[in-house]
Amino acid sequence: MLVAAAVCPCPPLLVPDVAAGAAPELDAARTACSDALGVLAAARPDLLVVIGPAEQHSNGPYAAGATGSFHGFGVDIDVTLGTGEGQERPLPPSLAVGAWLLTRAQWNSPVEGIGVGEPLAPERCLAVGRELGARAERVALLVMGDGSACRTLKAPGYLDERAADFDAQAARALGAADVEALKALDESLAYELKAAGRAPWQVLAGAAEGAGLAGQLLYEDAPYGVGYFVAAWS
Repeated sequence: MLVAAAVCPCPPLLVPDVAAGAAPELDAARTACSDALGVLAAARPDLLVVIGPAEQHSNGPYAAGATGSFHGFGVDIDVTLGTGEGQERPLPPSLAVGAWLLTRAQWNSPVEGIGVGEPLAPERCLAVGRELGARAERVALLVMGDGSACRTLKAPGYLDERAADFDAQAARALGAADVEALKALDESLAYELKAAGRAPWQVLAGAAEGAGLAGQLLYEDAPYGVGYFVAAWS
């Protein structure tokens, strides 16, 4: 059963060495992520699963010990998802950021990962979440994902006037642990707005059905024209 969840953004810029001179711009987000992970630790889960958006070749489960890196971003940093034998394929960037957050928090409980494809239909996302929620008596989720990438003219997806409303809807749902509102996020609109967090958030919604968790929004901003949210559910 799901006993806690943390929602964090997943830009590699969250790692200070990747952000370099711009690192201070996300200090507040990093602090909020640390606070959200504190909520996970306090829940004492039997299993933590890190969920994040992934390209098709990176979809699916990742065992404890899976490794990733930020070499592709010009930084010689390697990360490991928990402890274990792992597997040959590297973590997708979203799970690598999650692994970095967990290392930073000195996480030492059992952890696994799962990469979720952006096109995954809401019904399938919910089914995946229900399966995860039933994995152990006390399950926690670290859900990595960004909002729209169309908040400003310089955003990766350019300015789209619909982006602010979409992000506001997502932020309200994440902050209130509103499962039904997360289920209602529009798949097509999310795709058009390049909101990679939609599928992971709906996996969370499936896992949280009937769990009766309360939520708190710890951070909301769009410093690079991309919606970033941090929330804690417990």
